[in-house]
Amino acid sequence: MLRIALCDDEQEARDQLRFQLEKSIYETDEEIVYEFSSGETAVRWLKKHPGEIDLLFLDVEMKEMTGMEAAERIREFDKTILLVFVTGYSEYVFDGYRTGALDYVMKPAGEERIRQIVSRAREAFYSRREKDFVFQNQEGTFRIALDQILYFYSDRRQVYLVTENREYAFYGKLSEVQSQVDARFVRIHQRYLVNGDHVEYIGHDEILTGGKNLPVSRGMKEEALKRLAELMLKGAGL
Repeated sequence: MLRIALCDDEQEARDQLRFQLEKSIYETDEEIVYEFSSGETAVRWLKKHPGEIDLLFLDVEMKEMTGMEAAERIREFDKTILLVFVTGYSEYVFDGYRTGALDYVMKPAGEERIRQIVSRAREAFYSRREKDFVFQNQEGTFRIALDQILYFYSDRRQVYLVTENREYAFYGKLSEVQSQVDARFVRIHQRYLVNGDHVEYIGHDEILTGGKNLPVSRGMKEEALKRLAELMLKGAGL
């Protein structure tokens, strides 16, 4: 299910876009879950709630923080959210692709154009689902790209997911997490599961990732260090 948000500093423009979107997703399981009235608000909220929005329609010509500036800020902490720029001026169209925008729509948005964009977004979203890790906690439901995860660790009944920008806690078992991620994640300890693509250094009984040293247990040492070395060499093209 695509979760969609709109960002425009004009209420009338948001209403018009919402109307066209609702017609396009009437018979599907997509839903519009948030509206933002400024780029600043969108950036702040998305930074605190990664993975809760899949598709963001972002107006380019907003006051104070433009849509392009907001997109650049969003890309600093979220590389996967699908961005669609909404603009009244064709000269802005190609600027949007600098931030990895999925597409653009000219104002006023027509039903057929919106339908095409939602279809493209749906295809892009489902093609990458296996590259995300989804979990729930008291804050809500999160979808984090596997590429962004440095490591997981467990403490009592909780598992912690660590990225460069933040740490998230949820109830679960590390063994269950390991079964949901891909082969680049290596168990180095009863409490640690690391993304081999982010390992910076391999020592005799520890590894370095994200600037933090993590222990490698004696029982898992041989297999873990071998696998991590293979991933590091592969990443270096050797």
